[in-house]
Amino acid sequence: MKNNYRKLKFSILLQTVLVTALTVLVGGVLLKFVIDGIYNDSFARFFVDALVFLNINEKTAIHLYWKLVGDNKTFYMIVGYLILFALFFYVALSQMTKYLDQIDHGIENIISESTDPIHLITELKPIEIRLNEIKATLKRQELEATEGEKKKNDLVLFLAHDLKTPLTSIINYVDLLKRLKITEEPAKSYIAVLDSKSQRLKQLTDDLVEASKISSGNIVLNLEPLNLTELLNQAVGEFSDRLEEKKLQIIFDGSDVVGMIYADSRRMWRIIENLFQNICKYALEGTRVYLEMKVEGGRVTASLKNISDRPMNLKGEELSERFIRGDASRTTEGSGLGLYIAKNLTQAQHGEFQIQLDGDLFKIILDFPEYESPSQEETAVLVETIEEA
Repeated sequence: MKNNYRKLKFSILLQTVLVTALTVLVGGVLLKFVIDGIYNDSFARFFVDALVFLNINEKTAIHLYWKLVGDNKTFYMIVGYLILFALFFYVALSQMTKYLDQIDHGIENIISESTDPIHLITELKPIEIRLNEIKATLKRQELEATEGEKKKNDLVLFLAHDLKTPLTSIINYVDLLKRLKITEEPAKSYIAVLDSKSQRLKQLTDDLVEASKISSGNIVLNLEPLNLTELLNQAVGEFSDRLEEKKLQIIFDGSDVVGMIYADSRRMWRIIENLFQNICKYALEGTRVYLEMKVEGGRVTASLKNISDRPMNLKGEELSERFIRGDASRTTEGSGLGLYIAKNLTQAQHGEFQIQLDGDLFKIILDFPEYESPSQEETAVLVETIEEA
């Protein structure tokens, strides 16, 4: 970059020379016409009269004038030149700061991810080139990261699909063995273990596929009007046996509230299912689980609250990341993808997903825009429009 700032140096030098020249010119004019010129006597007379007005005799006033002013003209001239130079240089600096403004606009262009190239004034051409190089490098790195993430997700999808074929065969053969109703031990126990582990492996594979689709944005939603309260009531019934096993009591406030949202029913069931599975795994045995449905201000809000059976040493947002589990020792079954899938499926359907932790209290809030069906007048206009077409 050597000598690339020649124009910038010349511009700053020129402004400095102009400031110096202007200072000398204005200072010279003041010296000629005020200090030593036509206003010299007037100023001296004014100074003496002012002292006389303060009850100082004229002779003493004249003596003071020469002692304070007349004999110190050189000192006042130097101070005056310095003040003038500082004043003019300050004005020149405001012009120089345009260079900083230009650089700031260039940085803002990079931060805002604008597709337009960065253009600076001629004096800052070297910085313009470097900023455009930085912008191109960041863009290239972003594309490489996106491509790397896509390849990683594709690899997971391929592996998951390749695993599904032999896994399906294993599950089918285990099912055939179960139908034989073998009662001899340890064969019966072996079959039970095979059944349990194959089903868990199937769930893990499904979670990996779902998480990879979400990460890559390769997910198709079939949106339709949906009553979220009905889904929650259905989940309470579906998980009743598992909840009873851990002696968990469901308290559902708002079970009769009509919470209509516009969402994909299959994806919403996956969200609710993941949340209830999380409750069954981590809720403290013998406690209450609180569900609440509210419809306020055009928003449908569902909350699920339970007491955790272990200390929560993570932040709420960390629990919804991939492969993060509340069970740090991983002694319970699970992939660490349940809350990640639930959060991202919620956001994909224009909802909000929030986790709140307060000691052992674990709370999840789902928030969606309320769906409002078209009025009769709007429907009639739509039908009329279709018939005319």
